[in-house]
Amino acid sequence: MMDEKEPPLLTNEAGCRQAGSVWAGHRLRTARLLLRLPTAADAESLPPLLDDWEVVRLTARIPHPYGQADAVAFVAEQERRRQSGQGVALVLERTLDGAVIGCVGFGLEADGTPELGYWIGRAHWGRGYVVEALRRLIRHLFETLGFAKVWAQVHPDNAASKRVLAKLGFVADGCGPCAMPERGESVVSPRFALERLEWTAAHVARPHVLVVAAALVDGDGRVLMTTRPPGKTMAGLWEFPGGKVAPSETPEQALVRELNEELGLDVTESCLAPVAFASHDYDTFHLLMPLYVVRVWQGTPTPREGQSLRWVRAARLADLPMPPADIPLVAILREWV
Repeated sequence: MMDEKEPPLLTNEAGCRQAGSVWAGHRLRTARLLLRLPTAADAESLPPLLDDWEVVRLTARIPHPYGQADAVAFVAEQERRRQSGQGVALVLERTLDGAVIGCVGFGLEADGTPELGYWIGRAHWGRGYVVEALRRLIRHLFETLGFAKVWAQVHPDNAASKRVLAKLGFVADGCGPCAMPERGESVVSPRFALERLEWTAAHVARPHVLVVAAALVDGDGRVLMTTRPPGKTMAGLWEFPGGKVAPSETPEQALVRELNEELGLDVTESCLAPVAFASHDYDTFHLLMPLYVVRVWQGTPTPREGQSLRWVRAARLADLPMPPADIPLVAILREWV
């Protein structure tokens, strides 16, 4: 059941929803995704993903074949459901290129317990996107909206969906009938549930990671940005160069070492000026990242880990797709450059 302090109302004027609620259209970010409300523009993005029998054959309500009219109806229906407090659907938009790749969401049952739903386009299977998105949504349901439990029901043949729920900590919670009107059938499907108490215990045990980053500023006031190297989490996103602080290092020592290893730069004689820090929860770990401004160095920045480099005016930094932890630093950095 949902806590009494969080009834399914939609506006702050009613005194019921905290700021930042998905009921009010607040967006959620993960390492690689933006979770947002569907819009009319998505009517063109959804059919290429959902007009695929392998994607929808084990779902309960997605029609097949799937065309633009179905997408238009979906967007309108989800907005109606949100406005009436029945549930929220969130489109998965990839941060790197803005591509829509799937959808997650929840509906409220008669007892006020949210039921999860999700799907992803076949080209994006096996990359962990659904687990990443659901992990963020579940955190929002427990931490922000105050629900005590979430559950999901899957088709008995949907082994992939069962694996997703297992990774998220869900446990078996009985079985129940699942009507599939678009398929003309009904099946008995297993249910899985996750309690807030169990989620909280796992969440507080996540590791805390200390990294350090540098805003290298040249004589024209441009900032050096680098992409996350291939093979690493969030590969391709633009970030301030730096890296993890080893247990025996200070942040300044780690920054000197990382800039040499990543870019071939010597900053031992530079004044490392701390200007800000980021504290961000990535769901599986919490990151703390001090940012230093560096204006003097020896050598020419050279990518040593397969990353790309770009000198960017401070006013244009926000145009780059970045990891969530780096984004809040941009506004602060503009005041320094």
